Amino acid sequence: MSVITQIESIPVTLDLNIFKLTDETFYEFCRRNEEYRFEMDADGKIIVMPPTFLDSSKKNAKIIVQLGIWAAKDGSGEVFESDGMITLLNGAKRAPDAFWISKEKYYALSKNEREQRFARIVPDFLIELRSVSDTVERLRAKMTEYIENGVRLGWLIDPVEKRVYVFRENGSVEILEAPKTVSGENVLKDFELDLTEIFD
Repeated sequence: MSVITQIESIPVTLDLNIFKLTDETFYEFCRRNEEYRFEMDADGKIIVMPPTFLDSSKKNAKIIVQLGIWAAKDGSGEVFESDGMITLLNGAKRAPDAFWISKEKYYALSKNEREQRFARIVPDFLIELRSVSDTVERLRAKMTEYIENGVRLGWLIDPVEKRVYVFRENGSVEILEAPKTVSGENVLKDFELDLTEIFD
């Protein structure tokens, strides 16, 4: 039976530091409660997130498809989706909705390191897609953490308000109101995400 019997419609944080979870025990915790999605913050606290709504899943799939098509043509990096949880430099375990890592960085890891459950690597680029159960404040804090840990470019896409928050490695944040596209700039060269179906 799940150790979690009830969850609100917004993320819930659990302080389980008393158990001193290792990567192995955290993985086992996730496996035994697979109806939920989890992340772990830099303090070792577990964030329990509600299951993705069908509409958000559809939008995220469209993002992954566009990013994947570009990456296949460009050939300089690999694309991942939210099942690929990573460990940031500060120790947080995160699962961005979509992310891209240059091949140079990805294949600098050994095969064994790449096959670890929570590989220690920082994406060059990532996307977080807001669902109706998320708050912009929480997601902005998460995006700031990504940048502080070495992500070069990040987009927080908010279909609810039809906004895109562009986080850059210099710490600047640009807010785009109802854009039709958003550019990968010098990180994802020649990539533009079509937001038409994301904002429908």
